[in-house]
Amino acid sequence: MKSTFEKMGGTYTLGADGIYYPNLVSTDEEPHYGKYGMMRKTYLKEHRPAMYSLYMLEDRLTEHLNAVDDEAQERMDILMRQMMRRQGITGEMKARDQMEWVRAVNGIRNMAEEIVLNELIYR
Repeated sequence: MKSTFEKMGGTYTLGADGIYYPNLVSTDEEPHYGKYGMMRKTYLKEHRPAMYSLYMLEDRLTEHLNAVDDEAQERMDILMRQMMRRQGITGEMKARDQMEWVRAVNGIRNMAEEIVLNELIYR
């Protein structure tokens, strides 16, 4: 009778100790994720261990974290531009009152990040 691993196309190799070991080859892509990918990984480990284990078993964790990080970065850029435009944060404001501009941009970044975390990371 074939194991589930063999039914999925996996093979085994007999080791010197008489135990069969699965032939595992990682097809995972190279990790390039940053802050948001790491946050997603931590969230999955702590709050969604079954989903984390599934991604690990299917060798898709790095792919998932790369995709989440890329999407989160893109969403942050879009939200930041939209919020800055709506609130009238411009280069002229930066030249006029740099401290006020920094305060406004930091506030916008915090709001945008809260949205991204709730939409993409903690779901």
